[in-house]
Amino acid sequence: MPPMQRRCRRPSILRPALAALLALCAVPLAAQPARYALDPVHTRVLFAVEHAGFSHALGTVSGAEGELEFDPRDWSSARLDVRVPLARLDLGDAAWNRATLGRRLLDAGRWPEARYVSGRIEPLGPDRFIVHGLLTLRGVTRPVPLEVRFNALRRHPLPPFRRTAGFSATATLDRHAFGIDAWPSMIGATVELRIEAEAVRHRGAGPAPEDDEAGTTPAMPSDTDTEEEPSTP
Repeated sequence: MPPMQRRCRRPSILRPALAALLALCAVPLAAQPARYALDPVHTRVLFAVEHAGFSHALGTVSGAEGELEFDPRDWSSARLDVRVPLARLDLGDAAWNRATLGRRLLDAGRWPEARYVSGRIEPLGPDRFIVHGLLTLRGVTRPVPLEVRFNALRRHPLPPFRRTAGFSATATLDRHAFGIDAWPSMIGATVELRIEAEAVRHRGAGPAPEDDEAGTTPAMPSDTDTEEEPSTP
């Protein structure tokens, strides 16, 4: 074959490799998990424990704080670190609160907070998953899975319109596993937890990902259009 003909055919050999390279460049980068801070005003832990076989005592703990990272299109990458101030526990009676926080039960003087740190995330569906994490309570750390429902991800309808995520979760734990074993004839061993949580996206965390099916984004000003976030209901 003449040299000129060989040179003319070389581009055809390179075309498949060039096309593959262009296709690779066109693939969008995977979304990075966005960082959120738990809203202590709109995050609360409800617990229920049997009271001498007569009923289930109900209490709440408010004021939880922590960090959450997640991408709603890939829950396997989510990370959660939550601190719950036990002094905010409320059973509806001051004497009962003091007894529960005392040395024979939660011993909140020595261990003033509970902490939950996520590990593996097990997706159950587009808006449901199990968080396999570790709960530290009264100085003891044990695995406690949380069954979580993802409620919504959208801008809050009130100023300053911060992007907010909402979750509901349930869990069950054995208080004896955490060394809380006083008054076994009066207080049941099983504690049922229900958690309602809202988390607000950090400022300056980069472009917000598109909302998923759980929520929509109304046409509202951006996070940077307001100076400070007022207290909202």
